[in-house]
Amino acid sequence: MIYFRHKKRYGAPRITRELTLKASHTRVARRMKMMNLKAIARKKYRVTTDSEHTKPIYSNTLNRDFSTTSTNQKWCGDITYIATREGWLYLSTVIDLHSRAVIGWAMSDRLKKQLSCDALLMALFKRKFPKGVIVHSDRGSQYCSNQYRNIIEKNKLIGSMSRKGNCWDNAIAESFFHTLKVELIHENRYATREEARRSIFQYIEGYYNKKRLHSAIDYRVPFELEYAC
Repeated sequence: MIYFRHKKRYGAPRITRELTLKASHTRVARRMKMMNLKAIARKKYRVTTDSEHTKPIYSNTLNRDFSTTSTNQKWCGDITYIATREGWLYLSTVIDLHSRAVIGWAMSDRLKKQLSCDALLMALFKRKFPKGVIVHSDRGSQYCSNQYRNIIEKNKLIGSMSRKGNCWDNAIAESFFHTLKVELIHENRYATREEARRSIFQYIEGYYNKKRLHSAIDYRVPFELEYAC
């Protein structure tokens, strides 16, 4: 059954799109209600960014224009944290705005400058070092470090940063973390950081990129759109 195969993450719109038989969204929603099937409830997502620093920042080149015509035109990055009984695990990601695929990621038990660098370097390796990509982030100190700026400049990327305190400027990255927290993190209680690492890796590489229908790309799978480019 589609609902359970996706671990209760799908509501009526995604189930409708995945059905092999034709059925309307309202009919699917009605049947789900009769069977008491509900998608995992969304919870409020709190954004935390260390922007109280005097380091140099990039201007907001992206300026909330999330439109693209192909991959490797615009990327966005962000950092979040996951609770375990051992302490926090920090996750940094890089997302391609065209396919919405997570193309770079890194995890660490410390919120260090290298974390955002490692995620960006993974994206560069996977995409064979494209030039001229707009790489957007918030103003967090990790993104203003000399190491991160050196990667941007050395690889001829175009740095872009959100306005101070404006999470909507980096809405795509925030949306992914919201989805991750709702569909995975809030449904688990991790004993160790290693357990959380394995779970997040499997979600990103085994499910989100390869199986999950994404509403922003007409209910297609991110990697399906990647390979079509």
